[in-house]
Amino acid sequence: QSRSLSSSELNEVSVGQRRKGTVRDDQPSLSWAAERIRKQTSIHFGFSTLSLAMRGLDEAPAELWELQDLQKLNLSMNCLCSLPPALGSLDNLVILNLLGNNLSSLPPEIGLLKKLRVLFACRNRLSEVPEELGSCTRLEVLSLANNQISSLPSSLAAMHHLTKLNLSHNRIVHIPTCVYSMKGLVFLHLACNRLETIADQIQDLVNLKILIVEGNSIHTLPKTLCFLDSLELLNVDFNELQNVPDEMYQLSRLRRLACHPLDKGLHIIHNPLLKPIHEVLQGGLSALYNYLKPT
Repeated sequence: QSRSLSSSELNEVSVGQRRKGTVRDDQPSLSWAAERIRKQTSIHFGFSTLSLAMRGLDEAPAELWELQDLQKLNLSMNCLCSLPPALGSLDNLVILNLLGNNLSSLPPEIGLLKKLRVLFACRNRLSEVPEELGSCTRLEVLSLANNQISSLPSSLAAMHHLTKLNLSHNRIVHIPTCVYSMKGLVFLHLACNRLETIADQIQDLVNLKILIVEGNSIHTLPKTLCFLDSLELLNVDFNELQNVPDEMYQLSRLRRLACHPLDKGLHIIHNPLLKPIHEVLQGGLSALYNYLKPT
């Protein structure tokens, strides 16, 4: 496995003299600088992979966008403020990691990455998401956590293969309507936003196993939430709940009250409940209460 480029080598590549590199059968001829970068790629779990993480980059080398056979690209933990339209030329990308940069936007050309299955764009400065991202219909994992996002474009409703969506630590007041169309979702993380309610359409997420909405201002839970019989972890810690629906007993996979963040079950601490938790749940959970006791 090849070593990663140093910062000085990247600078040399970016400004170095260009000349034609070796022509490969499966790829057009590359500039000399692009060939230098390509030699740093490796095959990881069968994918052509390049990591330029933690290189102090304020912009990606222009020659990077020539590597059209690249499948996994890691640009995390740099100082990138923007990405060029040329990102769309990497149309074989399956995984793109942009975590921990200074990105204020994503280029519309990201919609050209039709094979993309995983996108990490968390810990940036995004205030919106381009509508064109909805064209990445093969996406399975999308993390937009720790940004400044208040809404999502309706085009993301086309992401029927999405199983994990992380929107935590943003500025979301209402769960975006497009989320309720993501019928394949198994994991939905909305902690530390500005939510006050959850719409009745939550019942449409029939495959949901994990729902995390802690650290919001939610006053009530909809009865339709209780139709999600696949739900194994529900975290409503640190909200404004005074009660829960009587129909909670239908969530038979929430086998106990949970304390540790990774535990399955019902997380409901730090809410202004009008009654002790066992009384709040007693209406419909008398038959299951023994399973709901902390262990």
